[in-house]
Amino acid sequence: MSAEYSRTDPNSDARPPINRSGFDFSTGIYSSVHQLTDHLKVPTDPNLDIASFVLSQFPHPHVAELKLALIDSTTKQQLTYAQLYRSIRSLSGGLYHLGLRKGDVVFLLSPNSLLYPIICLAIFSTGAILSPANPINTPSEIAKQVVDSGAKLVISTPEELHKFKRIRVPTIVTAHQSKNNGSLSIEELIECGEPHELPEINIEQSDTAAILYSSGTTGTSKGVILTHSNLITTARLVRCGITTVLMQRFDLQKMLNAIEVHKVNNIPAVPPVVLGLVKYGKGNSSLSTVRRIGSGAAPLSKELTEAFRAQFPWVELRQGYGLTESCGAATAFVRDEAAKAHPGSCGALLPTFRAKVVDTDTGLALPPYKEGELWLKGPAIMKGYLRNEEATIATLDKEGWLKTGDLGYFDEEGFLYIVDRIKELIKHNGYQVAPAELEAVLLSHPNVLDAAVIPVEDEDSGQIPMAYVVKESASQLTQEQVIQFVAAQVAPYKKVRKVEFIDAIPKSAAGKILRKQLILQTQNPIHSKL
Repeated sequence: MSAEYSRTDPNSDARPPINRSGFDFSTGIYSSVHQLTDHLKVPTDPNLDIASFVLSQFPHPHVAELKLALIDSTTKQQLTYAQLYRSIRSLSGGLYHLGLRKGDVVFLLSPNSLLYPIICLAIFSTGAILSPANPINTPSEIAKQVVDSGAKLVISTPEELHKFKRIRVPTIVTAHQSKNNGSLSIEELIECGEPHELPEINIEQSDTAAILYSSGTTGTSKGVILTHSNLITTARLVRCGITTVLMQRFDLQKMLNAIEVHKVNNIPAVPPVVLGLVKYGKGNSSLSTVRRIGSGAAPLSKELTEAFRAQFPWVELRQGYGLTESCGAATAFVRDEAAKAHPGSCGALLPTFRAKVVDTDTGLALPPYKEGELWLKGPAIMKGYLRNEEATIATLDKEGWLKTGDLGYFDEEGFLYIVDRIKELIKHNGYQVAPAELEAVLLSHPNVLDAAVIPVEDEDSGQIPMAYVVKESASQLTQEQVIQFVAAQVAPYKKVRKVEFIDAIPKSAAGKILRKQLILQTQNPIHSKL
């Protein structure tokens, strides 16, 4: 690397070696620096569905009879791989004989359970399309998704049935309950069904497998169309033959208990969970068996990463990046050494992905350390948005590049850094201020438990950054102290101008800050100005 090329300066014009960054100056495209091994290649058979692919990865039948696939940490119920296989085959046959056909959409409303993967894979086996929703969604949100997805069947837990009173779609409950009023249940279909009853169905990799709805934190929620090929591509990245411990609903203490009881060594987490472990897990022996935590769904700051590693030095903390539109994947760390050497990064491109960093003003593709909008391409990229051609055209260009809406850059070794959502950038006196950067600074304060930064309209400067802060209950921290703490660590144009203390930061189930709610709260006429 040339001496004048600064790895910390996004405005440097010097060019790093192509073989280290994966960047091709002739095309403006970044390729993965990871080798595409046979293990990661997408199967070429066009007549392959995600269920058949997943089932083909199960352990050998003799091992499957004994190897635990799933454990419910709440109910203590367990399933071996052999039991899981038989349940999927029984349920798929049962659903088919009830009339479920290829192309039919099934709306699923259920928390995590042993039944959840059985239901999903059984639906895929029939060629039907899965459209799941979060149980915390309101009846109106659920009704909108059922109608928008064109669902022909609803599968719901008995506890959530009341949310479908105004929806005239055939419904199956998940479990036996005396109050089912004679409703057919998934458990009954599994118990009564016979494996291998399903006739041969022609399912192609290009067929739609799922319609997932984006969180809608920056706009109206849209139905993301994912194909069997999209799901198979992502499934290639997941280790098979492991035992998964489920939690029906997240609770930090219950998670720690489950880790200790079941000797869990690998945890997927969102940044609020990592923050919770740092704030409340000090001296807790529950994490003694944990060797790796994979973080995603929202940015994990350099400061939080360093605080976690200092407290739990034996745990590998690896951040990844993906979107619903990229089937949850895009970048990751393969080795912990790389993650430690690139704090704040969310890893390098996975082998099946290519990327561009595009200047939002000129449309030009940018080299390493230049910030722009991240574009992605590869076999995991969605087919489009359901019945929304305008949004599809705005997000997918004619060559299949996905415009992520995220502002970021690659370094000279091909590692990605996400700065913020482009639409969430605060425009202050012509400068762009990233809320995520200020949130990372706020979270480094010893008395701050959580924080969110939003734009507030200002007549003189366009917009100013305002912080919502959750402080420790016993803390005497003042608003002015927060303002000064941030001002001492950032450029003058980035400093927080207003602060308000709040009991909790509103977030989605994935841990994303619901800035829209805070902006609406700020715009309320009764909101007090500092």
